[in-house]
Parts: sequence; structure tokens; C-alpha cells
Amino acid sequence: MEKVLPSKGDSRNSFSPRGWVSGIKSRIVLALGLVLAIVGYFGPWVDHKTAALVLTGQDMGEFVKFLPEVRAGTVPMIRELFYLPPFAAALCLILLMASKRLTYPLVVRAVMLLAVLGLAWAMLPPVWTPQLLVTAEFRKQTVAIAFCLLLLLVHPVLRRLPSRLTAVAMMVLALLGAGPPLWQFFAIREAVNRAYGWPVQVGWGLWVTVLGFLIIMAGAITLGADSH
Repeated sequence: MEKVLPSKGDSRNSFSPRGWVSGIKSRIVLALGLVLAIVGYFGPWVDHKTAALVLTGQDMGEFVKFLPEVRAGTVPMIRELFYLPPFAAALCLILLMASKRLTYPLVVRAVMLLAVLGLAWAMLPPVWTPQLLVTAEFRKQTVAIAFCLLLLLVHPVLRRLPSRLTAVAMMVLALLGAGPPLWQFFAIREAVNRAYGWPVQVGWGLWVTVLGFLIIMAGAITLGADSH
């Protein structure tokens, strides 16, 4: 009987000891990055000893539109960039739920599902009505929320995606979640300083958000390399 030798690709699949250990590491790194990114977003981006003057990442999207410089159009500002962290984190969670290689326990997947719903909710304006959501001011947020919820509903279809493509998508999302909001924050920092009357203190939440997405990127790079 002819002996069938395993191919080179078989020696690196997820059922090999090396692939199994690598899968465990990727699951832990990606989950840790997402936890940090989400916690950082809801932590202080503008810190202050008075709680009422503390601004989270979520607050920034609404606060900046009231700055005089923003109203006058004298500073570069795209307020929707402050909603990229929850949008990117939600899509990363959906990709993790759908991944064939990264098989999380059922309880963890249930927590991820609830987290996606919570992140979608975080992109809503503080006070909203269905009519308000379709106005020009909030239309982009509405589209982002709808996209997240639609992808969540059909996420089992994403199991057909190759692990490498999933990894590339997560790298792109991590860049979107970290880069544009960080740029936008420092682009309007001087305007925020003038609104407060003194230089504001950058809160730990901003840095933790960026760190979380950098960790997600590292985990995605590892996942892509191991699936090659």
C-alpha cells in the first residue's frame, strides 16, 4: 500500500502542536488587545480632578462640535473619527467570533456578541430618535451601526474567509481604531485647551486605546504569519 506523506502545509495546520500553541497565543493576544482598546475608549481622554470635566473617547465625538474653532471651521475636525475605536473593535470581535482558526469557548463568544451590541450602542448620540439618526449630522454613525449589526447577523458566513485574510482585515481595523482618532485628538487639543482655560491633561484612556489596537495588530500579524 502506498504511503501518503503529509504535505508541508499539513505540518503547520491548526491541529499540529505548533499550530495549536500558536492559536492559543493569538487568541489571548487579540482578546487582550480588544479589552484594552474598549476599556481605554470609555476611560478618560481628557482628564481633570473635577469629574464633570473629564471627557471619555465617547464624549469627544459630541464635545468637539461645540468648540468655537470647530463651529468657525478654523481647525481640522471630523468628529466621526472619534467613533472609529468602537466601530473597529466591534468588527474585530465579529471576525474573531467567525474565525475557524481561533475557536473561542461558547461563553467567551456570548460575551463578544454582547460587547458588539454595546459598542454599536456607544456610537449613538446621547439623546436620539429614529428621525434624528437619519439626519445628515448622524447619518455616518447610523450607517456604521447598521453595518456592525448586519455583519453580526451574517457572521457565520465569514467562517469561509482564509485566516490570512482575517488577519489582514484586523490589521487594517486596528490602524483605523488607533491612528485617525489619535491624530484628531491632537489636532483639536489647543482648541480644547482654550475651552478649558488651561492646558488639559491627556488621560490614560487615550493611550490605553492606542496600546490595545497596537496589541491587536501584533496578534493579527502573528495570526497571518502562522497561517501562511
